[in-house]
Amino acid sequence: MKKTLSIIALSVIGFGMVSCKKENKETATGSEPATTTMDSATTAAPAPMGDSAAVAPAAEQTAAASKQPLTTIALSESSFDFGKVKKGDKVQHVYEVTNTGSNPLIISEVKPGCGCTVPDFTKDPIMPGKKGKITLHFDSTNFDGNVSKFADVFANVEKMPVKLTFTANIQP
Repeated sequence: MKKTLSIIALSVIGFGMVSCKKENKETATGSEPATTTMDSATTAAPAPMGDSAAVAPAAEQTAAASKQPLTTIALSESSFDFGKVKKGDKVQHVYEVTNTGSNPLIISEVKPGCGCTVPDFTKDPIMPGKKGKITLHFDSTNFDGNVSKFADVFANVEKMPVKLTFTANIQP
């Protein structure tokens, strides 16, 4: 069991190092840097060491999106505060995305952090200079007090997944 966990941990660390080297190589060859309106909160948190199932789907989405020519993305915002929400209410917020690059922007998946959040997004390629939408629908039924949720956006951009977050204060 310890050997298996060690192998998984080394694989995850090795995967991260390969990704870093690839990013540095692309930057050195003159690839256009990603333009975003996001801060450091857009990077994904590493998966827990014993959770190899969580690593595989993210890697698959990264591979699928990276098969497309890269472009750049700008968000109207990367986080949103619903403020006070009555328990049981279903609320939604639309995040506007703009393709700021020279290739079509293709959003391959929007993966929420839990089942209380359901995404809807522009599935057609977003042409350069055009806008698309990502809508996150949140069901507050099972929550009390302050909550913070996220969704990872997989697209053909250099730094992915792009993380969208929202908060709400659930009132009885």
